[in-house]
Amino acid sequence: MEIIIFFIVFIVLVWIIIITLKNRLIGLKNKVEYANGAVDAMFKQRYDLIPNLVATVKQYMQHESSLLERLVQLRTKAQSPNITDTQKNELNGQIDQAIRSFNISVENYPDLKASEQFTRLQASLNECEGQLAAARRTYNAAVMEYNNGIEMFPTSIFASQMGYQRKEMITATQTEQQNPNVGNLFQ
Repeated sequence: MEIIIFFIVFIVLVWIIIITLKNRLIGLKNKVEYANGAVDAMFKQRYDLIPNLVATVKQYMQHESSLLERLVQLRTKAQSPNITDTQKNELNGQIDQAIRSFNISVENYPDLKASEQFTRLQASLNECEGQLAAARRTYNAAVMEYNNGIEMFPTSIFASQMGYQRKEMITATQTEQQNPNVGNLFQ
């Protein structure tokens, strides 16, 4: 009789451990999806700001129209529903670069910098960029925890059974990793 009770207790404990491990993996996956949603929300806010900024700036920056057009094209591509997360991150890296170039170009237009509407839009975009950086850090932390969860024993056994695969972190592009030439900023 004691052996039967011991066996039942053992089976129950094993099931509790299995359920706990699987629930942890599900929680990690959901955390990554939530963090990715926060990044997407910030990208959406950025995308919504870009047309307003471009419309405000067009009248001042006629010479930099190609930069403005590139910014709009990148925004359109990044909002395409058929792109992967990796492609989206690459496009947003290009948008980051275009926004930096745009900000440098603005220095040549004192009337534009004095425009109240431009100043408000620029402040909104800067705030959005700060929130986007925070959302990216949160996403990368969630991905690191998820990747650790699916690769470490014993949860790796269940992760493979559940079809969980390693996620990629958001990383800086080659261009973003290079040191900026500060001298070019003052020309």
